[in-house]
Amino acid sequence: MSLRSTLDFLLYDWLDAESLNQRERFADHLRETFDAVLDTCERIAREKYAPFNRTVDTQEPHFDGEKVILPQATHDAHKAFVESGMMSAAQDYDIGGMQLPYTLSAAANSFFAMASVSIGSNMLTSGNANLLMVHGTEMQKEVFAKNEFSGRWAGTMCLSEPQAGSSLSDVATRAVPDGVDFQNDPLGPRYRLTGNKMWISSGDHELTENIVHIVLAKIPDENGKLVPGTRGISLFIVPKRMVDAKGELTGQRNDVALAGLNHKLGWRGTTNTLLNFGEGKYPVDGKAGAVGYLVGAPGKGLHCMFHMMNEARIGVGTAATMLGMAGYHASLEYAKSRPQGRLVKKPDAAGAAVAKDSAAPQVRIIEHADVRRMLLAQKAYCEGALALELYCARLVDEQKTGDAQAADDARLLLEVLTPIAKSWPSEWCLEANSLAIQVHGGYGYTRDFPVEQYWRDNRLNMIHEGTHGIQAADLLGRKVLMEKGRGLQLLAGRMTDTIGRAAKVPALAAHAKALGAALQRIGSATEAAWSTGDPADALANAVPYMQAFGHTVLAWIWLDVAQRALQTDGEKARAVTAGKIGATDYFFHYELPKIGAWLNVVETRDPTCTALPEDAF
Repeated sequence: MSLRSTLDFLLYDWLDAESLNQRERFADHLRETFDAVLDTCERIAREKYAPFNRTVDTQEPHFDGEKVILPQATHDAHKAFVESGMMSAAQDYDIGGMQLPYTLSAAANSFFAMASVSIGSNMLTSGNANLLMVHGTEMQKEVFAKNEFSGRWAGTMCLSEPQAGSSLSDVATRAVPDGVDFQNDPLGPRYRLTGNKMWISSGDHELTENIVHIVLAKIPDENGKLVPGTRGISLFIVPKRMVDAKGELTGQRNDVALAGLNHKLGWRGTTNTLLNFGEGKYPVDGKAGAVGYLVGAPGKGLHCMFHMMNEARIGVGTAATMLGMAGYHASLEYAKSRPQGRLVKKPDAAGAAVAKDSAAPQVRIIEHADVRRMLLAQKAYCEGALALELYCARLVDEQKTGDAQAADDARLLLEVLTPIAKSWPSEWCLEANSLAIQVHGGYGYTRDFPVEQYWRDNRLNMIHEGTHGIQAADLLGRKVLMEKGRGLQLLAGRMTDTIGRAAKVPALAAHAKALGAALQRIGSATEAAWSTGDPADALANAVPYMQAFGHTVLAWIWLDVAQRALQTDGEKARAVTAGKIGATDYFFHYELPKIGAWLNVVETRDPTCTALPEDAF
């Protein structure tokens, strides 16, 4: 199946996205307008992104001492994306949006991620602007968010620091009030920031006339000391170029300097930077210190930033999914066209050893059992992950437009599912990329075929926006426990509903039983992990827990998708249904049984990793 036909099935047959236009916010839309958006994005991705995926990999960004140089293809792709209106597609009409359901926006953006994930980082710009629409002042929304949604300016997310990495408690960037009247600036309380930020994607470029940095920093106490931990962190808008209250450039640079570009394994088309804030290279009003405007209340920066981080995590999961999908499609095409080897003959009556007929013509490699196994694994990983990401997008729409109870349930389900939506595709769609290389054989390990680049690009996704271990600790240490476990209960309820329906379908009854057993095992493992009440005991095996939890979620997704596929009619639907049932069978026969090994160490709070003395490694 093509990506478009896969999206059409998931959107319209499975998620019933067309029914969203019955809600007031989306009342102006029809299936035709949804399809027009998908058509436009598919065309732009095909014309402006896909042909230049290798170009941006080989022509890496470089700094000429004054500005960052990117290939012309990147400028052209960004221009086409902005002109499509997709930057603000899900936003209100009065700020230039389309009021498109987020479900459709997420689906449409998947075309760009599959065509070339590293050409642009529009996800950060829209996430930055969305954060400001929730936590910013009216002036901050008008000046910064709207200019980002229009594509006139770009946005970043500046959390990590060289000495701190993912440990945000150790953020050392300082923000001090800028003058006695610092509270009176129309753009927000005005501070001067000093510090360094590392791994900042799209931290410097010339794609837009300005870059809006969202920066975590600490305001010193009355003794000039930084408050330990995360409670002292505040959030600031720090533009690359100074602006006035009308959103016009003043002609003055802010004191934000590019210290260097990081040279990455993959995702090379996007600049990744070390930024120095307030070093004095670009003094503002004659003095050093990057000018920043406070967002929200002092000390509440991490609360505000998590709005952007959670959105970014779902975006990372989608990027991982589509890189896996790109590799799957490439290896499927290769397997269908590459002749190599011959099939084994059936043994004769005398029971002769397995042999091949060397005189027979070669067969295409898709006819070999092991190649089919690798292709089916990729299909199960990638199409399943895409279904998960779109399900989460549908929850976003439910949270925004559903009735009070449905909206609150969607909020809590998203809390539980976000670590899975980020981490599961990052691990298993990366494995899909590895299998795509394997299908190509030796050719896959060369630069003559695209699958090696897909793997390199995808390897980032287990690292950024919260590493695998951080997501696991968040899931087991917080998400399944929050609100007395209600989120986990909600998810279990939805799984149980699917199990009940699937149990009545002969082709799916065994899978329904297996999912029920897996769900029960997840519940008992969660209790066992926390049975001592010691977080160190529980979290020692948080990653195996997350792997088992994720596999159980994906098994549920596939079972629900398969049940819907069996209800579709028509000649065309038969091939779709066969593919969905095949991927479901694969996942339940080959993947779901893995959870037993993962949960064994969770349930026993196995100390193997934590107990080994450091000098024994």
